[in-house]
Amino acid sequence: MKYREQFERQVVREDVWIPTRDGATRLHARIWRPVDAGADPVPALLEYLPYRKSDWTAPRDAQRHPWYAGHGYASVRVDIRGHGDSEGTPGDEYDAQELADGVDVVNWLAAQPWCTGKVGMFGISWGGFNSLQIAALAPEPLKAIVTVCSTDDRYDNDVHYTGGAVLGIDMLAWAGTMLAFASRPPDPANVGADRWLPMWRERLDALRPFLHTWLDHQERDAYWKHGSVCEDYGAIDAAVLAVGGWHDPYRDTVLRLVEHLPADRVRGLIGPWSHQYPDRGLPPGPAIGFLQETLRWWDQHLKGTDTGVMREPLLRAWINDPVPPATSYDVMPGRWVGDDNWPSPKVTWSERTLAAGAHAPVLVRSPLHTGLDAGRFFPFGNASDLPPDQREEDGRSVCFDSEPLAERVEILGRPRVRLRLDSATPRANVIVRLCDVAPDGSSTLVTRGVLNLLSRHGRDRTVEWTPGTYEDVEIELTGIGYAFPPGHRVRVAVSDVYWPWVWPHGERGELRVLPADSALLLPVRAAGEEPPIAFEEPEQAPPLPVTYDQPAEARPERFVTHDVAAGEWTLEVDPNYGGSRTYPDGLRYEESARETYRVRGDDPLSASAVSEWRIRLRRGDEYDAEIMARTELRASVADFVMDSRIEARANGETVVKRSWHHTSARTSG
Repeated sequence: MKYREQFERQVVREDVWIPTRDGATRLHARIWRPVDAGADPVPALLEYLPYRKSDWTAPRDAQRHPWYAGHGYASVRVDIRGHGDSEGTPGDEYDAQELADGVDVVNWLAAQPWCTGKVGMFGISWGGFNSLQIAALAPEPLKAIVTVCSTDDRYDNDVHYTGGAVLGIDMLAWAGTMLAFASRPPDPANVGADRWLPMWRERLDALRPFLHTWLDHQERDAYWKHGSVCEDYGAIDAAVLAVGGWHDPYRDTVLRLVEHLPADRVRGLIGPWSHQYPDRGLPPGPAIGFLQETLRWWDQHLKGTDTGVMREPLLRAWINDPVPPATSYDVMPGRWVGDDNWPSPKVTWSERTLAAGAHAPVLVRSPLHTGLDAGRFFPFGNASDLPPDQREEDGRSVCFDSEPLAERVEILGRPRVRLRLDSATPRANVIVRLCDVAPDGSSTLVTRGVLNLLSRHGRDRTVEWTPGTYEDVEIELTGIGYAFPPGHRVRVAVSDVYWPWVWPHGERGELRVLPADSALLLPVRAAGEEPPIAFEEPEQAPPLPVTYDQPAEARPERFVTHDVAAGEWTLEVDPNYGGSRTYPDGLRYEESARETYRVRGDDPLSASAVSEWRIRLRRGDEYDAEIMARTELRASVADFVMDSRIEARANGETVVKRSWHHTSARTSG
């Protein structure tokens, strides 16, 4: 990593309040811009998040916002309404108020005397989501965005549902995380010593757990269509640079955007990365000079400079070379390829029958703890993120292996598996994993897909299965670029359980699959000469001098236990978002979280998930705020059952203690 301290333009930082259209609420912003921007105006870049610029994202913000400012931009970081130091109360994810406020911020920035009137937006995850969504509202000054690890489909490609099935691991975990995050107070250093406590009380009084809403909408309805730009790609006028990683669950969005947006306004980039900016150097690498790459995008679309970025291939993608299974890789071996069209004429579909001549049905009835070796839904670059050797998972599934490959086979895109099957129950899930099996028997997970059979005819409806009848169903796996080497086997592993990624249906069932009538469809990319694709080495502004604590008591990030007598399996997860740290201004931020997932024997109703958080912020003797949050999810045959609670303390005294109990009928989950 190169840290750059000298820039072509001297940078100044200022904190300001930005008004919104309601006239009563202001958003708090931090702006890095050239000192001389008043005389020589610059375009503005906006990152708009609930994650608190004064503490949680401050180290990351320091890496990029001053860097952009030094290259002739006003780089702006804004806390969303009701979060961080902004006024108002928190709302749901990407609600209409958040997006309307975002439009107000874009217009306000464009009107400043130091701005040329042209604005860009960027962000990863939440900031990538709302960059796309605000671009679809088309405020006139917004000319370009860079959206990283984001989704165009809030229902079927987010943390709530996948393939129409309830995402047990992140539906609960992210709801619990956001309950804790939304409970955090503003900083008196920014809002005033006399205001922070009343603002905090107002915030806490308005708080509602997201989980209730998410499970009240189990099909793709108007709630999920809001903010899903896949509903109308044509609404986006801004130029879009879409970025993802093969170890991020949102990577399919990049493939859809380059397919559906006009080629003169979109470019896609997919590397080997996790859910992180590609310049941060977190596993798996290699990292790239991402800030320099985005600067080419901004200069092209906000300054009118021909940087050559629009002459790059429509899609630049990394093809992973085969590796032994591991939960972390510092660097993934592989190479960059470029495609000028997507779908690409270089990619053809290869169809392989799962087992030719096997006309008898094969029974699929996986143990309920199948899925414990799935790895983290959101890999962040931690040591235990990625799936380990899949041999145990394969043993809990029904597997169909190819013959050893005679030559290298490269795939790029979304593999599909077509299964002719019957379900013994009206409700069931089917999970398919694609694995690379080495001659020694080790099994590396390549990609996977999920289908809730209730949603097989569309995610907006529920159609129960008629037991005793066979149907063809197709499971689309998550996109991947991967090379199977000669001598290895391609494995399709089928299960009807994938806990805790997928919440099990209330009735224990089984599937019967006809292998001879089922097939794997691989998007095979032809080998050939490739355009040269290279990136500069990573470069950032100097890091913020934050002191990080070593854990007082070391504990594993992922820990599986099996109570043999009780027949219960438990997965404990430390999400390890950064732990406790001290900032240069004296702010002490302490963070501890634990997720616990349990399932017992052959009883799907024993499944339970719990998220527990503790956060403390303090500075000197005047500011000491503590939050404890707990969220639990379980289910009966008929309902999902949710219990949540928070306790907030200021200087040792309880400010708010609240609890919620909610049930949602199991319409699809």
